[in-house]
Amino acid sequence: MATFVLTLFGDDRPGLVSDIAGAISARGGSWEQSQLSQAAGKFAGIVVVSAPDAEAETMLADLHTLEDEGLHVLVDQIDAPVEDDLARFTLELVGADRPGIVADIAALLARHRVSIEDLVSELTDAPMAGGKLFEARAVLVAPEAMSAEDLREALEELADRLMVDVHLSLS
Repeated sequence: MATFVLTLFGDDRPGLVSDIAGAISARGGSWEQSQLSQAAGKFAGIVVVSAPDAEAETMLADLHTLEDEGLHVLVDQIDAPVEDDLARFTLELVGADRPGIVADIAALLARHRVSIEDLVSELTDAPMAGGKLFEARAVLVAPEAMSAEDLREALEELADRLMVDVHLSLS
């Protein structure tokens, strides 16, 4: 079996995911893991797929035909993922919107060798105060030896400077 990471981007439309899944399954491929999203009329996704070695190239060619309909398809062949001993955390953040929140949090996490596995954020109207609130929820992956308390303390110290609320929990 060959394993690929597909990065997909284009205008959103009904049936787009069906077209992608159909191209994969038509060649005996398996849709293993994905993150798909739609924002501002655009579709973006990352999909891990596997396919029998004999069908892999044909499956990829079928996927590339979707480029004629405006879907950009990037392919990276990978070895089967290897999971090391990892700790997972959920980070929730809420605060008044301002430039640099994600950059500051991401830099702190990088310094602590913590990866962001999943990040969802949005701006919402702030109740009563006016303005916008920045809200984010992230799944973080850290070496198992990472102390949850040390990470929590570092995040809370930064949160005080950013004037945001953070909550960290084990996933």
